[in-house]
Amino acid sequence: MLIVSQIIENFESICNSLDKRNFNAKHLLGDVIKFDKDRRATQTKLDELLSEINTLSSKIGSLYKKNEIDKANILKEKVHTLKNETKSFSKKLIESKEKINTALLDIPNIPHELVKKGDSEDDNEIIFDSQNLPKYDKSHLTHWDLSKKLNIIDFDLGSKVTGSGFPVYLNKGAKLQRALINYFLDKNIDAGYEEVQVPILVNEKSGIATGQLPDKEGQMYHINEDNLYLAPTAEVPVTNMFRDSIIDSKSIPLCLTSYTPCFRREAGSYGSQVRGLNRLHQFDKVEIVRIENPRNSYKALDSMVDHVKSILSELELPFRIVRLCGGDLGFTSALTYDFEVYSSAQKKWLEVSSVSNFETFQSNRLKLRINENGKKFLAHTLNGSALALPRVLACIIENFQEKDSILIPKALRSYTGFDKISL
Repeated sequence: MLIVSQIIENFESICNSLDKRNFNAKHLLGDVIKFDKDRRATQTKLDELLSEINTLSSKIGSLYKKNEIDKANILKEKVHTLKNETKSFSKKLIESKEKINTALLDIPNIPHELVKKGDSEDDNEIIFDSQNLPKYDKSHLTHWDLSKKLNIIDFDLGSKVTGSGFPVYLNKGAKLQRALINYFLDKNIDAGYEEVQVPILVNEKSGIATGQLPDKEGQMYHINEDNLYLAPTAEVPVTNMFRDSIIDSKSIPLCLTSYTPCFRREAGSYGSQVRGLNRLHQFDKVEIVRIENPRNSYKALDSMVDHVKSILSELELPFRIVRLCGGDLGFTSALTYDFEVYSSAQKKWLEVSSVSNFETFQSNRLKLRINENGKKFLAHTLNGSALALPRVLACIIENFQEKDSILIPKALRSYTGFDKISL
């Protein structure tokens, strides 16, 4: 979330930066400035009234001491009138602050200078390609066909139990899923991330603090009775562990990893792009989250990119890294790198990870600050998928398939206890 003073001081540059997102910010930013002007005028008037009340109250005390009761009572009546006025101005002040906050919540993060203007994913920049694409074999089956053949994932059974987008993992498919979770966690822990287990239900404050609300409210599952949301990613509960916190700079960076089921409504998604594991309403993901000093956050982002890169390389999957353009950039992110793995049977790239630096956008909402030698300032927050399981699993099934079997990547065999899945 932007800061009002930042908007006032850098109005034109912020408008130009947000134009990279194809977001016309002038009207909304102008509203913020107007609301803040009203707030300051109201605050000034309220302060004047309170000062006058204090002055009159002091005079009333003196008059009572002098036994000038009539004069004191006249002033008391005036104080009563002024106090009623302060109630009105206090209410107006609260309303002005709410208007400012509501407007600020609708403004996306300012893109980093590396972010190019663009309309969609077609304008993203490829910055790395592993160059190990598998040779296309027309006999290769899609993961949904091969999973059915090998009895490792049942999409129809999931639809029966819940609905589409909720698969049931069976037999060695379930074990492979669990192996991937443990493998990702171990890789993250070895890289210096501390494992935490967090709730998968979050409150409204948590959703607002990390930027899912109000931006993605329609994509989140909501429990009306308790006003709770199913977490769309572990980023939400993990980052909110530090809401309303002041952290000593000596404890920075904070590096955490967590496995959670994730829930997304993905409303309006249809067609081949959502078949099988391509897009689910419930899926497993291992997340990494960092709380960083602003001086070091982009160095940290590079290290996160290198970390995810090393995992995909170890899994021997063909992948590429793309830097998102403004039109494809998430609401909360200043800079995002997506990792895409190639699907041999579907002949297309599937996103498996996003690694992002939010700078102070989330920490301002979180009220998360760093204390460095008595000086307090907003932290930078970062997160990334390391990794999201469905499409990784889909690509393992498709890219490692042989006749009537799937080879298990060498890095996973100590976790699965088997080296292939066969009929």
